[in-house]
Amino acid sequence: MRTKSNESDDLGKKLERARRNTLGDLLARTRDRMPEKFAFAYNGQRLNYAELDDVVNQTARTFLQDGMKKGDMVTVMSRNSLDFVVVNFALARIGAVMIPINYMLSTEDVQYILEHAEVSAFIASEEYAATLDNSAENLEIRQRYLMDTLGTYDGELAEWISLSTASEERSADPVEVSIDDDDLAHVLYTSGTESRPKGVMLSHKSLVSEYVSCIVDGKMAAGDVLVHALPFYHSAQLHVFLGPSIYLGASGIILGAASPEVILETIEKEGATQLFAPPTVWIALLRHPDFDKRDLSTLKKCYYGAAIMPREVLKELAERLPNAQFWNFYGQTEVAPLATALQPEDQLRKLGSAGVPTLNVQTKIVDDDSNEVERGEVGEIVHRTPHTMKGYLHDPDKTAEVFRNGWFHSGDLGVMDEEGYVTIIDRKKDMINTGGVNVSSREVEETIYQIDGVAEVAVIGIPDAYWIEAVTAIIVPKEGAKLTKESVMEFCDERLSKFKVPKYVDFTDEMPKNPSGKVLKRTLRDKYESLNEA
Repeated sequence: MRTKSNESDDLGKKLERARRNTLGDLLARTRDRMPEKFAFAYNGQRLNYAELDDVVNQTARTFLQDGMKKGDMVTVMSRNSLDFVVVNFALARIGAVMIPINYMLSTEDVQYILEHAEVSAFIASEEYAATLDNSAENLEIRQRYLMDTLGTYDGELAEWISLSTASEERSADPVEVSIDDDDLAHVLYTSGTESRPKGVMLSHKSLVSEYVSCIVDGKMAAGDVLVHALPFYHSAQLHVFLGPSIYLGASGIILGAASPEVILETIEKEGATQLFAPPTVWIALLRHPDFDKRDLSTLKKCYYGAAIMPREVLKELAERLPNAQFWNFYGQTEVAPLATALQPEDQLRKLGSAGVPTLNVQTKIVDDDSNEVERGEVGEIVHRTPHTMKGYLHDPDKTAEVFRNGWFHSGDLGVMDEEGYVTIIDRKKDMINTGGVNVSSREVEETIYQIDGVAEVAVIGIPDAYWIEAVTAIIVPKEGAKLTKESVMEFCDERLSKFKVPKYVDFTDEMPKNPSGKVLKRTLRDKYESLNEA
């Protein structure tokens, strides 16, 4: 006999399901709106949205059949592939938590993440299966799936099964799992500056609200054709471009790596209209001999972020891509990651700015006591937004520290002008304390980029007995450029205060970078730590 309480519970569940808005729901709605629309191309394979949704459902059923359940922590380690997209949404459909891992990490770092997150399942491309196995000595791993095997799986990895083979006979009917909008969807581990990375907990609600901000402030549309070149494990490509594009029903071309030659070829071949890249990749594209040989006229929406774009490079991009508009996106993984955006019409008027807070973000600049500073004064950038994380996994102390006074503290130093535009001065860690005075590495870098013959530059502080830290410039010259240490110092001396002029200058063929294109300044600091002793 059914009671009123039973009927009330049933109604509550029906209401929750009808109103739900999770990552899995985004793809289902796009499939219903435009089933035949081209969704993705990868390595010769092309899927429309109906086909993509079917594969996601089949994969989700495989996970459930094999005992995976809501709340399970599942790590994914792979280069960009179509399977990465499928796994992302299949895990979301069953309420499991996806933990994408940087495939360039050492075994020790991978082991720390797996143990810290208490991972119970692996999904990896074949080249990273051994890395995960070697990092899991202290864990009970219940499922191991190989993705993106493309027929190369030979069965030698005894405990691993081919995900595509396991899923191909499954029903494509939708799965039904009770999931709440604010349930945990992803844990993204930040590289950070500390000895151990932190696990950023992002809910479905956080991500969907961030997607809306990306779409509105990035002027994204269903007609866009994206090149997905930067790694999906990173929040920028995953949650500023991949997620919003599926929400809209745009089309994507997936590349396994950010090769300038392949990116330029793909733009021409596919008529791509949209590309995101950090400044280092944009610089690599500009310097590639194919840049002026390829037809890039279809490229209309260009985005940069993850690091500060040198002003001289931005000017050159505008000149050499006259059909394109540029956006600057700024944020942190902890805000999923978009916080502010600089629109195309403001690129020259507010050159060097990170723009204004996006649709769902409130931002201010505060002092060390969390008091808002006057416009034009330097302070720490803080945010309030539904984008923001639920906290750091298993770390309430660090969570409390960054959410003090009810705002998320970014750790970035910035200034807000009278119109509300934010300019990033530097990461707190990138301020160089030289002779007791703080120097912004960015300011020195911007100056050096004005020198003819400079392709890339990174400015760091290295230990110095007299100066505390010595301002040091590491430069990648353009091909054929004749630069000297003396000429660089002289150029800076004419334009900067004496204490900001580099004490040391060195030249290198290339910068150490992570897969998302960020220069690894910690690596440079380690390398050049003893330069002043030479």
